[in-house]
Amino acid sequence: MTSFAILYSFRRCPYAMRARLALAASGMQVQLREIVLRNKPAEMLAISPKGTVPVLQCTDGTVIDESLDIMWWALRQSDPEQLLPAPEQQAELNDLIATNDGAFKWALDRYKYPPRYVSEHGTLSPEQFAQFHRDQAAELLTSLDTRLQSHPYLLGARLSMADLAIAPFVRQYAHTDLDWFAAQPWPALWDWLQRFLASERFARIMHKYAPWQPQDTPILFPPVE
Repeated sequence: MTSFAILYSFRRCPYAMRARLALAASGMQVQLREIVLRNKPAEMLAISPKGTVPVLQCTDGTVIDESLDIMWWALRQSDPEQLLPAPEQQAELNDLIATNDGAFKWALDRYKYPPRYVSEHGTLSPEQFAQFHRDQAAELLTSLDTRLQSHPYLLGARLSMADLAIAPFVRQYAHTDLDWFAAQPWPALWDWLQRFLASERFARIMHKYAPWQPQDTPILFPPVE
């Protein structure tokens, strides 16, 4: 199994999801090590002390511990679906992901986990705090819906790296209160997200694995169909 890179991952983490999506799309296989966040394996911390997933250890020992870097690494080696942006779309892709990973993720965390952050605004209850940040993030989703009214994917008529990088975070937002999300005037965004969630692609990367133990037989991801 030394001929396979090793991926430390956590199934529900949107950062780890985007890495698994790109790796699966590339057609390459890696050794998957599913972790438990409250009990991170020493082997992972030894190569990436910051302790966040995903972490990819390449066969030459190189460690990549940022999700976008893993996506670029995988798709630059093999991109059979042509998910990488065309040169003229590079700036657009960068802007979309920067907004998602910056302002949107900042508001999403405070919407989904208000007790962790409510002290930032002592005059609001946790419920008021969550709603305030839900509505902040909603402004950014409105812009995505407007974009998707013109074409089925974020960069145009075809699926791209932008969709794979951003959909896991929109999923996390939606499932914080799915009834509320479904009631919003975002028909194009709703359709885009539902197509992603119903896809074989998403099901393939969301298979459940037991937490990795050093004595386990290596698990290859994605599994051979």
